[in-house]
Amino acid sequence: MTTVRLPVLFISHGGGPWPYVDSLKRMYVRTERELRRLPERLPARPRAVLAISGHWEAPNFSVATGARPPMEYDYSGFPAHTYQIRYAAPGEPVLAEYARKLIAGAGLEVVASPTRGFDHGVFVPMSLMYPNADMPIVMISIRSGYDPGEHLALGRALAPLRDQGGLIVGSGLTYHNMRGFNQERSTEDAEAFTGYLNEAIALDDVRGRDQKLLHWERAPRARSAHPREDHLMPLLVAAGAAGSDVGQVLFAEQVMKIPMTSYVFGSISSAAPAQLDLPASHRVPALSGS
Repeated sequence: MTTVRLPVLFISHGGGPWPYVDSLKRMYVRTERELRRLPERLPARPRAVLAISGHWEAPNFSVATGARPPMEYDYSGFPAHTYQIRYAAPGEPVLAEYARKLIAGAGLEVVASPTRGFDHGVFVPMSLMYPNADMPIVMISIRSGYDPGEHLALGRALAPLRDQGGLIVGSGLTYHNMRGFNQERSTEDAEAFTGYLNEAIALDDVRGRDQKLLHWERAPRARSAHPREDHLMPLLVAAGAAGSDVGQVLFAEQVMKIPMTSYVFGSISSAAPAQLDLPASHRVPALSGS
């Protein structure tokens, strides 16, 4: 039997429920294409996705433990039909509890959330990657206060799941200043800050990468790119889970004059996925129904 380590992803998930709105969908042609082909580029089919969205923050880290997560329509001003979207992927309570214990074991305060649903930071990328809604998803919140060190630590706590069939996906944006979209001056801000992130995640020195991310506010145009850093924290979680794996740009797309960049840490290719097969000593408790 061979243990397959899954990569870690950070996805710039775009604006609102864009795949469900024709006028917006035209802006994200590359993002849609890349997300749809992403599962076949993984070295194995995941057992489950562990999704950390910038749209779920809580006083303490929280883990969604429900078996059938509802929907969270966490946006406004979109067409009526976007408030009827259903993405019926299952949760995975057993894996969620295991993740909670890993987080608590790292000395981080964490609680279970049995009623949390899919916000658009989760259901937008997942509905493109797994349109049949057949991939179990465990959601994990960011923590209010946005302490960079805590979010790196959260990623490190979750890292063992990479060897156990867990695909860790941070979902946010490399630029999240709502007043800056479609503004010429903001393109330069976004490019400067994204350049800093590109350099940081590509470092093969983990300590150096962590230091650049811990001190992200020192980056050029940092606060212009992120007046609030809720959409940046999922990248820090992904970097923490990456360990020694070097990051690279997965894809980028210019939307409303702003570059939106997604990253991958670890092995990814265009090869057909292999079936994940783990030795008993490396397995987490059996999934319900498996």
